[in-house]
Amino acid sequence: MHDGTESDHEAQEGIAVRKRRKGIYILPNLFTLAALFGGFYAVVMAMNGRFDMAAVGVFSAMVLDSLDGRVARMTNTQSAFGEQMDSLSDMVSFGAAPALIAYEWALKGLGRWGWIAAFVYCACAALRLARFNVNTAVVDKRWFQGLPSPAAAALVTGFIWIMTEAEIRGPEVAWPTFALALYAGLTMVTNVPFYSFKDVHMKKSVPFAVIVLIALGIAVINIHPPTVLFGLFVVYGLSGYVVYGWRKTKGLQTSVISTSTEEPDERGLHK
Repeated sequence: MHDGTESDHEAQEGIAVRKRRKGIYILPNLFTLAALFGGFYAVVMAMNGRFDMAAVGVFSAMVLDSLDGRVARMTNTQSAFGEQMDSLSDMVSFGAAPALIAYEWALKGLGRWGWIAAFVYCACAALRLARFNVNTAVVDKRWFQGLPSPAAAALVTGFIWIMTEAEIRGPEVAWPTFALALYAGLTMVTNVPFYSFKDVHMKKSVPFAVIVLIALGIAVINIHPPTVLFGLFVVYGLSGYVVYGWRKTKGLQTSVISTSTEEPDERGLHK
């Protein structure tokens, strides 16, 4: 007499068990793809000589990039695929795109110096994104280690946007563009702390005055978006060095690494 378990086992051997496919969350990845399109659009506009629209493409990618992570957290749809997709999108929109736009607009006339500056910016963006992915678990969430790539892109393309609006041609300000591209690129790979705004919780209630200030901020930006946005990112791009200098003078820790690691191959990344 055979018991039921043996017959069940034999029956299961002849049946192919179909595993459930692992899907991809649509909502956050739609924002990531839209940000990627912003970077692609910026490059295409630069190739067609529309540098003002190229800058708009990069700034649009910045807004969309800031939303995809928040949407994923709010809807509980975070995934490893989404993280990798976000990094690749950032490399295009905030690494390759600003470098190519700056080169096409002004740096081309500097010969080898021009493409060196563009490449240094692009390479630093890649290094900054790679370090960010490696150090995610050990960096204090309130601070970025080095200038974030969207802010670096805003410095470069914001300057181009302002000059274009003022009808100043790229070759006339080639060396300032060269200096700005190097500053933005190298600041991305420093250990200077930049405030991340990640401890600002959107779900918490705020005083009515905060809403009024936000409305005023939107109104100020609409006065002349290129000038206001570029000015804001110039202040942010310098703020890290101010914080670094203030911490140095006070004898406080300047590193944003909040947790030590015992991995010898990672130790050098946290200095």
